[in-house]
Amino acid sequence: MSLPETMLAAVLGEPGVIATRRLPLPRVGPEDVLVHVRRASLCGTDLKIRSHRFFGDGGPASRQFVPGHEYAGVVAAVGSAVDEFRVGDRVVTEAHRGCMRCANCLAGAYTDCLNYGDRRKGHRVQGMTVDGGFAEYALNHVSTLYRLPDSVGFDAAVVLTTVGTVMHALDVLGSLIVGASVAVIGPGPIGLLAVQVARELGAELVALTGTREGRLEIGRKFGADLTVNSRAEDAVAAVRQATGGQGADIVLECSGAPSAVDDALRMAKRSGKVVLVGFFDRPVEADLNHAVMNGISIGTVRGEGAGSVARAVSLAGRGRLRTSELVTHHFGLEDVGEAFDTYAERRGNAIKVMLDVSEDAEQFRAG
Repeated sequence: MSLPETMLAAVLGEPGVIATRRLPLPRVGPEDVLVHVRRASLCGTDLKIRSHRFFGDGGPASRQFVPGHEYAGVVAAVGSAVDEFRVGDRVVTEAHRGCMRCANCLAGAYTDCLNYGDRRKGHRVQGMTVDGGFAEYALNHVSTLYRLPDSVGFDAAVVLTTVGTVMHALDVLGSLIVGASVAVIGPGPIGLLAVQVARELGAELVALTGTREGRLEIGRKFGADLTVNSRAEDAVAAVRQATGGQGADIVLECSGAPSAVDDALRMAKRSGKVVLVGFFDRPVEADLNHAVMNGISIGTVRGEGAGSVARAVSLAGRGRLRTSELVTHHFGLEDVGEAFDTYAERRGNAIKVMLDVSEDAEQFRAG
């Protein structure tokens, strides 16, 4: 088996521009795994990265940084200290790798690493602080990969990173979902997957609110008991009515809409729990006094974490997740600019836009 010296990669240009160029193949360190990427998908964070708004310092130099934190592929090479994977294994990535030396990482909260962004101390986030998966090859620390069951294809595998975010959002609740009423705000990929996960974990009632009827219809197919078009009716009132006037036990805010935080607080019952899952483009206003006076707990998550992708892989491996309805578009890596525009402009009701990076994974399968 031989590896090429260069690879095709999508790199950031000036703000708003992303295009392909050839780069040297990453060098594999002792604890690294080189992944031959098969599929990668776009999410809202990638739009912020393309615009450079994601980076507090203006971002990396143009034509050098490779985004992409949702991807799956085949192991092409392993470092000298890696015995967890073999060449030919099918794997999916977890974006976050903490420094594993600060107090937060040692407590398991590696997505809240105190050395975030400091590569000298070992911190990595694929496609955000280090090069990611919008390339033919991506370099991962061994701890950020999970082996895929044979029954899970690469399209479905890429979506599991997003499922991991949902799983991690439920981690902060500190309680079981069984028998609970759950309201999900925002029928994007995270919200639609949250409907499925809540249903699989035994929620008594699952409500989904949003503004796009087509997305709400998918939510009904995924198991939502109640869907509310918030353009046509009062979503807070509808959720409270469906819960006997008390409000939902759990509210997951997945839209990132500024007004949704206040809606989430008012959907929650007294002593209910709200988890903010979506990212916001600007500061938001919400009546925190309502939360204080009603004992409502507010939690947050930053993507997947605490091994949540492994749990997502387990669900998928048992056939408990539907993902095909979410994958709406496919583009080749060389068409990455068009893929970004399609996602940003929601062309053709784009939900999950995939980059078909490579198809020749068989060359890396062990003898």
